[in-house]
Formats: sequence, C-alpha cells, structure tokens
Amino acid sequence: MAPKQAKSEESAMPLSTINYIMIACGVVVIAATYWGMALERSVDGFFSLVVSPILLIGSYLWIIVGILYRGKSSSNAKKR
Repeated sequence: MAPKQAKSEESAMPLSTINYIMIACGVVVIAATYWGMALERSVDGFFSLVVSPILLIGSYLWIIVGILYRGKSSSNAKKR
C-alpha cells in the first residue's frame, strides 16, 4: 500500500471578511430594531407594527445572503 501524500493546498476558510461584515451588519440592525421596539413600549405603535417587521425580515435575509455570498474568485481573474 502506497503512503498517503499530504495535500499541498491549504484549506481555505469558508467565509471571507466581507461575509463576516455582512453578518455583523445584519446582527446590529436586528439588535437595534428590538431595542427600538423596547423603547416604544407600545404593542400597537407604528414602529412595532410597520417598521420593525420590515427591518427584521430584511436583516435576516441579509444574514442569509452574507452566509451564501461568494466573491470573485482569483482563479477566474487569472483566466482573463
């Protein structure tokens, strides 16, 4: 049986810096939205019923995009 060869390529991190920035922005907006609802102290207020759902859904979608986003790879740039 032949000995196993070590992989010459280093394993890359699955997420890049831009991914972490996008995720952090989404988390900050979510936290700010919940904080804003707590400040309003009204269940039937404009912020709680109109603004918050839009911001929360948008932020959760932004986090999903931040996880799935892949920037331009260097291999495609080298081919051109």
